[in-house]
Amino acid sequence: MVGWVIGAAAAIAAAGGGAWMLGAKTQQPKRRPIGELPRAPYETVRFESEGVPMVGWLIRPDAAGTDSGGPLPLVVIAHGWGSNRSRVLRYAHPLVEAGYAVFVYDARSHGESGSVKAPTGLMFMADIEAAVATAARLPGVDASRIAVLGHSMGGLGALLAYAGGLPVRAVITDNAPLTIETILRSELRRRNLPVFPLARIILRVWLLRAGVPYREVRRIDMPAWVAANAEAVRGGGGKPVLMIHSTGDPVIPAEELRSVTARAPVEHRFVDAQGHSCSEQDPAFWQAVLPFLQRHLAGGGPRR
Repeated sequence: MVGWVIGAAAAIAAAGGGAWMLGAKTQQPKRRPIGELPRAPYETVRFESEGVPMVGWLIRPDAAGTDSGGPLPLVVIAHGWGSNRSRVLRYAHPLVEAGYAVFVYDARSHGESGSVKAPTGLMFMADIEAAVATAARLPGVDASRIAVLGHSMGGLGALLAYAGGLPVRAVITDNAPLTIETILRSELRRRNLPVFPLARIILRVWLLRAGVPYREVRRIDMPAWVAANAEAVRGGGGKPVLMIHSTGDPVIPAEELRSVTARAPVEHRFVDAQGHSCSEQDPAFWQAVLPFLQRHLAGGGPRR
């Protein structure tokens, strides 16, 4: 009997240790090197998020692409998990050509920014808040005309920050998850691991490693906030949000956004793209994004 108890305890301990190691492994994004550089004039900007060094680029339209020498409206672009600022230049180039200044940056534990022990969606939220505050102080930027475009986890972080009072005029998301559980299910499927019961276990490992109380995450209901905000916008209030999703996204299924848009008037666009990071290749993406920004940022310079 004693031997059975000891064996069971050892098995439980081994399973717990395995879950902890798996949680730690999945919580460390792959650092990808900075590749492509901006085609337009840019400058490197260094700042901090919660005391950790961050690196970004401020990219400006050249003189021929703007209608005046005055401050420009700006779009802050937030990349997703395992990405970096050079990999979201696919959004930046068309925006700069449309006359907007653009600020791209590396989230913590990504690109050339400093590291944290346990990145989470809340880290992405804090990094977006730091990036917006930094960009608003840069010369030539109109701090009263800033929007955020977030891809994947960057989109979730943007929504979290926006719901908490981020001082921007509008937010655009591209292939963004609306819950941490969606992210976990995607990661487990990618590794060919069972979603149940690992999703619940790994979530708690992530939060324990990050020092985030479980109750703090459970109180976040982003689908409900998106739906309620859409109703408020229809009534003349709320915060402008445009949500875009690829119909062929294999990482974050489009059904999550469909379920929200089915019950609330969320401004959205589904684009015909087969992948998680290629929505902008469908002309419908820019047919939605540029008019949305023009409405809420009062336009950039004339398109070249």
